[in-house]
Amino acid sequence: MTVAARTAARKRDAAPPTPRAADLLTWYDRYRRKLPWRALPGERMDPYRVWLSEIMLQQTQVTTVLPYFERFLAKFETVAALAAADIDDVLRLWAGLGYYARGRNLHACARAVAERHGGKFPDTEAALAELPGIGPYTAAAIAAIAFDRKASPVDGNIERVIARLYAVEEQLPAAKPLIRKLAAELTPEKRAGDFAQAMMDLGSAICTPKNPACGVCPWREVCAARLRGDAGTFPRKAKKVAGKLRRGAAFVVLRADDHVLVRTRASKGLLGGMTEVPTTEWSRDFDEANALAAAPLKAKWQRLPGVVTHVFTHFPLELTVYAARVPARTKAPAGARFVPLDQLEGAAFPSVMRKVLAHADVGSR
Repeated sequence: MTVAARTAARKRDAAPPTPRAADLLTWYDRYRRKLPWRALPGERMDPYRVWLSEIMLQQTQVTTVLPYFERFLAKFETVAALAAADIDDVLRLWAGLGYYARGRNLHACARAVAERHGGKFPDTEAALAELPGIGPYTAAAIAAIAFDRKASPVDGNIERVIARLYAVEEQLPAAKPLIRKLAAELTPEKRAGDFAQAMMDLGSAICTPKNPACGVCPWREVCAARLRGDAGTFPRKAKKVAGKLRRGAAFVVLRADDHVLVRTRASKGLLGGMTEVPTTEWSRDFDEANALAAAPLKAKWQRLPGVVTHVFTHFPLELTVYAARVPARTKAPAGARFVPLDQLEGAAFPSVMRKVLAHADVGSR
């Protein structure tokens, strides 16, 4: 082994210095992001804003969340206002954010806060975790950020930072318990909320999934993965098993008086409580030859060219679209309803249904 190789090996094997929370907080005080749910330095956090942002940010990028957050605040200024709202109004505003169970849980949580806690969020992880839609991560995030409790939320950004900081070799998701333990040990007694947000900012701006900017990281001298020279390979991840393609058919019915046939999906399950045009079941063995047997009513159906594609968390979807025009006197079948075209924009359609309507060239007029 050459001298250079031995030196490199020693660097990889040597334990790096212990990271200090204070170094990250100093960096955060200078470079913190300005976000509408964050209070300015010296101001108190609004637990409602913190909770709302955390629910919206689950598996969703900040840039996507920003306009939704502003619209929700404009419509529902307080948790009491959200609790008093109709669920359909909540889902209409949520439409497009995806993971629609979050929208239903958002409303249920607001009601629970209003009914059980007098409209004020509890300030401990344990009490927060008892509310609908709040799991361990969200409970820790709200406790730390809104109430400065010593809690250690670990999202994807923080997971990546910790995995690199300590060169965690175990693959995700099996490594999650160790990463949470390491994050908890690093969290300071004071300014736990700022520390959690600093970790999120570090992962978003510097310790990025690809090409991390290690040269400007406040922990560059103590990061085990950087010292080894392979920071970009962390966190280690087990190979994902791709979901199998599902297929189905969607039926777009346009009535002569400019009304479209829609229905509401079951409250539980995928896209629960959302509005959709009628469809067949979505299955791996869908037989298009039998698609029209599931049509919602008798009509002269036209199969539109191409398909609508959409990717859910666990599977990709392809929908064949059939369209039909019917007389103004046509009545909706059981479980469905006709709505005016000019109300489609405000309806609680998930993204896949917006794609179907666009494919059929149906929209507000």
